[in-house]
Amino acid sequence: MKTFLLFAILLLSFTVANAQHEFAPLVEKEIKYKDWTYKQVRDDKELNLLSAASGKKLVLVVYFAPWCPNWKLQAPVVQKFYEKYNADGLEIIGVGEYASVDSMKTSLDTYKITFPVVYESDSTAAKQKTPHYEYRKTTGDTRNWGSPWSIFLVPSQLKKGEFLTEKAFVVNGELIETESETFIREKLGLPKDEKKAQVSISKQGEVCDPNETSLKKP
Repeated sequence: MKTFLLFAILLLSFTVANAQHEFAPLVEKEIKYKDWTYKQVRDDKELNLLSAASGKKLVLVVYFAPWCPNWKLQAPVVQKFYEKYNADGLEIIGVGEYASVDSMKTSLDTYKITFPVVYESDSTAAKQKTPHYEYRKTTGDTRNWGSPWSIFLVPSQLKKGEFLTEKAFVVNGELIETESETFIREKLGLPKDEKKAQVSISKQGEVCDPNETSLKKP
């Protein structure tokens, strides 16, 4: 039994370590993004987006499926942003998709996520029925599951009504860390970070598939 558990842990570590990145650029897109109120993963209490954004300078909403290798690669990066910039006015909210709430909780514990996380759906059957699906299709995301998918919102520019905004910066894939951090610092009114790094953007197909157990692309 111990041998099997050790093998399972090693296999999971190998899978995540060798998963192919799906970096995507930060691009401003037309998107009619609505306010929402969802239950939180940890305690089932409701969280309203507009209320959570109040008093903040920038909000990053990250949609993710907990089983997705690309989310597992991005989770530490997003958590780092939260720890580094939350005190400066950055709010980050995760929106879980296409999996059980228990698996979302496990993901949050595994990657030591401390920012608020809600869930929009709790089954793979909801794939084409969520606002997340409609948003990413509107912004040109051609991936199968679209995890992770991110949108940056500037609270001072949000409007009350049917749509909070009709234009925003989105990322149809994994965040490019250096690009995203530069954007965050700018919106928070912080000086530029002089550290530079080159990151190549993958244009290949998505590796996320809840039924995929190997490293082959679906």
